[in-house]
Amino acid sequence: MIHGRYFEFKGRPAVRFRCTYPFPVQRLWEAVSKPDELERWFPSRVRLDTYAGGDIEFFPEPHSDPETGTVLVYGAPCTLAFTWGGDEIHFEVEPTADGCALTLVNVLEVRNTAARNAAGWSVCLADLDRHLDGSDAPGHRGDASADWRPFYQTYLGEGMPSGAQIPGESA
Repeated sequence: MIHGRYFEFKGRPAVRFRCTYPFPVQRLWEAVSKPDELERWFPSRVRLDTYAGGDIEFFPEPHSDPETGTVLVYGAPCTLAFTWGGDEIHFEVEPTADGCALTLVNVLEVRNTAARNAAGWSVCLADLDRHLDGSDAPGHRGDASADWRPFYQTYLGEGMPSGAQIPGESA
């Protein structure tokens, strides 16, 4: 099971994941940095500038206006970081003896989003696993609640900060 951990990142709440893969760094880098690859597992379609200070646009729905963030770091083939709303997303790809590893850190604007976001990333990273293995990963989807709910319940049971609004549920 893909599992995140809650921690403090430079004084801000965050969740962290580390996953290992039997692939070369370049293959994983493409999966986390190219829009056509991100589309297979990331929670939103994106367009991004490949330099620090550039824009990253998120297209959560086909006919909605994009949200715009800022590329904080673009260090091919190892590091990509950007803002998304009040959050920051950090991807770090590094070689290992058997392939490579991905560390994903979601620095949170609000502490009570930890369990919700961690569950979402757990679903996304499972989709990334399927995509990299050549399986049919579902890619961006508006409703991943059937996959998401068990992860969320696990994080709640561990005491991860929670309480944020769940998309699709009434307040």
